[in-house]
Amino acid sequence: MIKISKLALLTIATALLIQVTSCKKTDEPTPEPKDEIVLGVDVTALSFSAEGGTEEVSVSSNVIWKLEYPTGQWARPSIQSTKGDAVVRITADKNETTEPRELNFTLKADETESISISVKQEAGEEIISTEEPELPDFIEPDKTDMREITSLEMAPKMGLGWNLGNSMEALSVSNGVLSGGETSWGNPVVTKELIDAVKAAGFNTVRVPVAWSHKFEDFESFDISYEWKLRVEEVINYALDNDMYVIINIHWDGGWLDQPFYEDQEDLNERLGIMWKQIAKFFRDYDDHLLFAGTNEVHITGDYSDPDQENVDVQNSFNQTFVNTVRATGGRNTYRHLVVQTFNTNIAHGVNYFSVPEDETEDRMMVEVHFYDPYQFALEENGSSYLWGAENASSDAHSGWGDEDWIDKAFGDVKTNFVNDGYPVILGEYGAILRTELASAALEQHLKSRNAYLNYVTASAVENGMVPVYWDNGYTGNNGFGLFNRSTGEVVHNDALQAIISAKE
Repeated sequence: MIKISKLALLTIATALLIQVTSCKKTDEPTPEPKDEIVLGVDVTALSFSAEGGTEEVSVSSNVIWKLEYPTGQWARPSIQSTKGDAVVRITADKNETTEPRELNFTLKADETESISISVKQEAGEEIISTEEPELPDFIEPDKTDMREITSLEMAPKMGLGWNLGNSMEALSVSNGVLSGGETSWGNPVVTKELIDAVKAAGFNTVRVPVAWSHKFEDFESFDISYEWKLRVEEVINYALDNDMYVIINIHWDGGWLDQPFYEDQEDLNERLGIMWKQIAKFFRDYDDHLLFAGTNEVHITGDYSDPDQENVDVQNSFNQTFVNTVRATGGRNTYRHLVVQTFNTNIAHGVNYFSVPEDETEDRMMVEVHFYDPYQFALEENGSSYLWGAENASSDAHSGWGDEDWIDKAFGDVKTNFVNDGYPVILGEYGAILRTELASAALEQHLKSRNAYLNYVTASAVENGMVPVYWDNGYTGNNGFGLFNRSTGEVVHNDALQAIISAKE
């Protein structure tokens, strides 16, 4: 038997413990390195218009991050700090200054990673005083830049016309309350680019329908907002700067004129005079490329039958009030070419009932009519009459009337009753809706027929001494009249455009 001392046993035990401990440390896993920080954005530069607005920045991260920015400034984020991925909305205020501006935002994570985000904004427009200058009611007659030409001589110079429809006259009435504005009927804000495109397409006249009543500063006195007059001026200058002619009017305006009865005659004429006095004074210094048209399609609301003598008398009095009011402001308005309307701007009503207003200025007056015959083809939505012209007379898709001979007769009456008497005629509206809902074969026939109609009406109008002004409501889809994309000025329906333009060649 081998005997081991207590000291030897202690020494052996210690060695074994050291060996076991050493082996255990070798078997433990090595700690993983710390995760890599992820920080990114989808954009590093934002650009705002002068009007301001909101833009989004998508942040990608796997850690807590913070967005540093100068506080109390014109732009701010929706959130300043969070963990992980997120969308930050940065809002910019309207730039009321005339200088562009810029801020820098910094996205940081763990004090080691950072990304700079540039935020810029365009300069604001110069602020125009809302104080309207006091204009005299009358100034001495002024012939400066008012050419010595009669309305008959000027009409051919106006060429072909185009309507800026459903924009400046956009107005709604609900329970007697007026509302609306330039974009409220679905069209975008009118731009110079649009009017430049209209000019480039071959038009030389722009008719600008205008509603004035919803912009009253004081409804009791019928004071029209100064800002609204400035905006209308800005729009008409787009055309005048292109050496085009411009026609402005009071257009429907909520329908307040559409009650041509003796009992309302005095009140309506008073309001008409108050409004036209303001308009005439504001635009008095423009040359003869700007024409005033008194009203639009005055009729009894919802009634398109023949007028009686009372209706005609009252509507004719509107024309006289318009002429008297404009001439009474003096200056260039003494010699301005004015446009007066037949009842409901209907040709037959004009031939039968129209009375030429008295005018102290000779040979400075035109008459306005509109033309949408035959109604079933030109205006009736969801109707079955999508073909026009004598060649289609036997088709079930033909309205049964209103072909070339009808147009020749109607426009011949215009020439006989107005043009030959020294009053050129503005065909202030005409056109036919586009029916894109048709099946392909029928649509092809319709487009051919519609283009033939537009070409024939335009050519016949010019031949009979009229200035044709196509009705464009800005809508280029089904049941629309639009020729241009109102946002870009791009021609959308070149076939219809060429049908109109080529009619004068």
